[in-house]
Formats: sequence, structure tokens, C-alpha cells
Amino acid sequence: MFGNQLVYLLFTHSQHEVGRLAEGSGALTYRSGAEAPATIERTYVLNRSKLMGLVLGLVAAIALAVPALASATLNGAGSTLVAPLLSNWKTGFEAGGGTAISYNPVGSGEGIKQIVARTVDFGASDAPMTPEQAGECGGCVTIPWALSATGVGFNIPGVNKLNLSGPVLAEIYLGKIKKWNDPKIAKLNPKAKLPGLSITPIYRSDGSGDTYAFSNYLSKVSPAFRSQVGVGTTVGFKAGVGAKGNSGVTADLKTEGAIAYVAVAYLIGAGAHAAAIENAAGSFALPNLKNIEEAATVVKKARPNSAVSIVDPPKAAKKAYPISTFTYAIVPNGAPQATALKEFIGYAISTKGQEYGAALDFAPLPPVVLAAAQKAVESL
Repeated sequence: MFGNQLVYLLFTHSQHEVGRLAEGSGALTYRSGAEAPATIERTYVLNRSKLMGLVLGLVAAIALAVPALASATLNGAGSTLVAPLLSNWKTGFEAGGGTAISYNPVGSGEGIKQIVARTVDFGASDAPMTPEQAGECGGCVTIPWALSATGVGFNIPGVNKLNLSGPVLAEIYLGKIKKWNDPKIAKLNPKAKLPGLSITPIYRSDGSGDTYAFSNYLSKVSPAFRSQVGVGTTVGFKAGVGAKGNSGVTADLKTEGAIAYVAVAYLIGAGAHAAAIENAAGSFALPNLKNIEEAATVVKKARPNSAVSIVDPPKAAKKAYPISTFTYAIVPNGAPQATALKEFIGYAISTKGQEYGAALDFAPLPPVVLAAAQKAVESL
């Protein structure tokens, strides 16, 4: 229990002591106090503090080390994106007398496989199940329980700010743009001193909801990417090297010249630079809370058992970050552990559960999505 308590204490400290990240131009400034959890503002460095990096390391180590001890434990597996937030949910839920939670962050693709096979009590995925997977799962219910984004991290010596458009990003991962000083990148960044350094694209080698969100976005903005690569939790990128999990991809961002798509919480923990991505309105948006929330404003209707896509929102969402994504719990209907599952997921989507998210750039669920999630929980 000590490890889980330590994670809880570290996250609590990061929310109340680090303070709110103030608007800056590449450097970080802080306003101390507990006026609000820290959020990413207009800065290309997604960094709360060294403390956050320690937290993410502990999340991975502790979650993987937790055994499935007994039937009194709810066992889950899947999304690495939601793992840092789920660690807080676990500790808060257990502290309130809830059922013990064991979670293995093995990636969305594996999470879906494990819930289909019923080797876990719940799966977690940033990607919706395919019709085939839904059929194999036999009455599984998809419940949105968190809202965040897939960021694009980069490592270019001497460059702290970077604007990228979807089509240019697609060409990088198609292997057509190979140098950082390529004219197409330079046109988007007229003030940057871009070196003639080779670009090393990094992608997820495991089944990943971040891959789904990223490939979905690029397929929407690039017909060439859609036809040559397509959309999925695992796709055949035309360039780059693979790494396992968000932690593996983040580690590989240390390579000079690297670019990678990564869950925002991990970019924060690594203190990595994030690219601003051009949205449908023509604005270059960073994956901060306000821009993630604006992407979600396009959702006007949501069904109780359904995924909700907010990738590449329309022009009306002027400041929206275009690779924002919901992440989901996938649970069997009528499971023996239904009562415990309803209590845990109900806690996660409650006001208290959602409050843990701000320090990691998880935005609160929009009311229409929250209402659908609550109905889905009630149906279990």
C-alpha cells in the first residue's frame, strides 16, 4: 500500500503546491498557491516539475507490480494515456472504502483483447472497439470516463517553439519530409532557426489508442496518409522507429531530431517541447486544458454506449486542439462484479474523480458526455 499512497501524495502535492502555470513564451513561470490545479498555457514546454516525472515513473512501476490477489480486487488493463489519472482514482476510491483496483497499463489494443478474453474485469482504451471486437466482447459497454489529448513532442537543438500542420505532419510520418529545415516546415516557422538535422519519427509499436487518435487525425487531413496508412490502434507507418508504451516513446524523444506522438501527461512529466498543431480554423493550438475543452464543445449528442470522436473539430472551434480524445472504460454487461464496477466507474466520472485530472491536462467530461456515461454505468 505504501507505493500507492506515495503516488497519491505526489499527485496531491503537484496539484496544490506547484501552482498554476502562467502564460509564457517558451519558459515556465508559476504562480504559487492553491487557486487552481496547474494547467498548460501558451508555452511549448509541457513541464510541471521534476516531481511529475517521478510520479509517472512510479505509476508505471507500481501498476505493473500490483498482482491480481483475489476476487475482491477489480482487475483492469489497457490505455497508458489514462494510467496516471487512474492511479489517482484507484487511491481515492480505495481510501473511501471501495474495492481494491489492480491496473496494468499495457496499451489500448491489449486492453481490448484482455476484456474480450475476460482475463480482466475492465479494459481501458482511447480507441473505440471495432464492430468485430464489439461482437467478440459479447455485450460489453463502452463508457467515456476521461478527456485528454495526444500531443506531438519534438527534440530540435536550439528550437523551443514549433508549428506544424496536419499535412506536413503526415508527410513526416510518410517519410516524404526528412529534414527539419525542409521548406514546408520552414514556411510554418519563419522565425525559427531550423537545422538541417534528420527527422526521426517515433511511433507506438504496441496497440495504442494514441496511435488511433493520431492516425485518425492524419487520415482526416491527408488523403495520402489515409490511403497508404489508414486508421487503427496499430498501423504501418512508412517512416520512423517503434517504441512500446507512452513511457517508451517519451524516452526515445531524448534523441536529437526526434518527433513523437505522446499522451500529454507524459510530455508534462518529461518536460518535453510540444508542437502547436494547426486546426481547421487555421489556428496553431497547443494541447492545453482550454484547447482540449474547446475541442469537446463540438459534442452536442452522446449515446450511453458509444464512442465520441472529437479529432479535427470544425472551424467553429477556433482554439481547439485537433488531436483531443476521450478515453473509455470497456466493461461486460451483467458481470459478476457489476456492483463494484459501477461504484468504481461512478467514482471516476464523479466531480471528485474528475478533479484529479487538471494537473495532467485531463479536462472534465462535458455535461452531455457525462450524462451518457452515467446512463451507461446505470445499465451495467
